[in-house]
Amino acid sequence: MIKLPEAGVSAAERFALDVLVDLARLVPAASALDVVRLELSEQAPRDLRGWMAAGWGIEVADGVVRVPRALLQTVIDVAGAGAEQRSSERDRYRRVLSTANPLVAEGLEREPVVQRAALAVQAAARKAAGRRAFRTVAPWPEGRRWAAAFTHDLDVVSWWPVFTLLRMVELTRKGAFAQVARVATSALANVGFDPVFQGVTGVLNTEAVARIRSTWCILCGTPTLQTMRAGDLTYHPESTKARGILAQVRAAGHEIGLHGSFATLDDSQAFQDQRRRLVEIAGSPVHGIRQHYVRIRPGVTESAMAAAGFWYDSTFGFPDRNGFRLGVADVITRWDADASQPVAIEEAPFTWMDRALSKYQAIEQPAAWSRDALELAATAREVGGLWVGLWHPNLTPALGFPDAPAAYAATIAGVLAEAPYVAPLDTIVGWRRIRRRVRAEGIERDGSIATNRPSGPYIPRLEDAEGRPAEIVE
Repeated sequence: MIKLPEAGVSAAERFALDVLVDLARLVPAASALDVVRLELSEQAPRDLRGWMAAGWGIEVADGVVRVPRALLQTVIDVAGAGAEQRSSERDRYRRVLSTANPLVAEGLEREPVVQRAALAVQAAARKAAGRRAFRTVAPWPEGRRWAAAFTHDLDVVSWWPVFTLLRMVELTRKGAFAQVARVATSALANVGFDPVFQGVTGVLNTEAVARIRSTWCILCGTPTLQTMRAGDLTYHPESTKARGILAQVRAAGHEIGLHGSFATLDDSQAFQDQRRRLVEIAGSPVHGIRQHYVRIRPGVTESAMAAAGFWYDSTFGFPDRNGFRLGVADVITRWDADASQPVAIEEAPFTWMDRALSKYQAIEQPAAWSRDALELAATAREVGGLWVGLWHPNLTPALGFPDAPAAYAATIAGVLAEAPYVAPLDTIVGWRRIRRRVRAEGIERDGSIATNRPSGPYIPRLEDAEGRPAEIVE
């Protein structure tokens, strides 16, 4: 448990403190309780590696943890995407350049540095507590110590031979002639069949065998020749094929989310229109979104998403590399630097994407993609966090990706071998919302902690200083 400063803190610093305390799983406590309090100290700014070498500048005294005010600015720049919001450079898809990210600038994009700083705050609070009451919130349901979510973007439904040809051109430019031959052979064998539907069915079958449920993001605009040439909208969501895929996904108990088209970057009304359209087609709620091609204006796009009624976004991963774009392996609240206030939407950043390696890093061995996924999953597990993987269901031999389905199966097996809590993103975000709302309101005579009772379908549990199960919050 911890008491936060009530005065002398800016809105941005309050956001950063809330992020650190939430990721540390510390329970905010009422001001009257005799528990550790957090104070701010004045230290010179450092770069990320400097903060890491200095133990994040955290100081511990009896009943007190001091966190540098300058560290909070680093949290804002990384976890709040403050640095990206200040950047004016864009790539040809109008995305913020990855090099504008502070983690990339220091070669730390594969490290959840903000989460490690939060865990250092937790360790400091435990040390400062002494004989005072100390509690954290258990990280995930069912006694699990970390979590994983498998997600899919449905980019292809119709015109599969066109996508195969485009992929063969890509492979030819890379000099991967042996793979071109394999793709051509597989494509010819699938003439008269539907390899897109087969790819979706293959993913669903693999996940059914593993007994996991995933999240599927669906494009839901009207395609034109212009959108097709741009690689944006390529299929009608009301088409027989698209409806068939949606029916399969829903029947298997998976979540449906929106894959926001290019239009949503400039037209906030498009979010509402596409969400409403998808709800009608899918016949199910649509709580989450991920932007197509990871196109987002940090701090701006999320506000439009929230206004359209989305609970969460899952766009904040890198398009051209894998890692922790916000320095966290977890769900966090978004920040609008211009308005200097949090955005009323959660971010469940994806950690790993198949095409980041094949398209941008020219790594065409699916087994290497799987190894990369498992390496990042291990890092997420170290910090008790969340790994979000993105696998495109069109990655099949006939569509240009020999050996890819087996690599996805290996990725699932490798992740599940480490016993994470696995659920669709809407479930994970729902859990994290409730966990974040737990508050300590009193200490009973027997030393037990009285808490508030956040409403919702999930029941968090507290843990004592030794990490043992303690009070149930219900």
